[in-house]
Amino acid sequence: MIDVLSYTCIGVGIVFWFWGTSHLIGKRSVLFKLHSLSVSDTLGSIAIIVGLLLKRPNEWPLLILAIICLAMWNTMLGYVLAYCSNSGETVNDSYER
Repeated sequence: MIDVLSYTCIGVGIVFWFWGTSHLIGKRSVLFKLHSLSVSDTLGSIAIIVGLLLKRPNEWPLLILAIICLAMWNTMLGYVLAYCSNSGETVNDSYER
């Protein structure tokens, strides 16, 4: 039963990865693309690590640390990328689009 749940989590994580990548093709703004990519990559990576946690429960301290680092790093990276991509515009310019 644990193996099925573990492989399901890993599969869901891979689906999230591809789902976030598929938004890069659309005609939306760069900020929307970055947001959807960073959120889906974070959720996908966390789901994969949870699947690994179910398969290797003895490694829980390292895997929990990996989940915390992923959540913090990807959140901060998303903010930095959004700021850098929007640094050439003023706030009013972005609302007029």
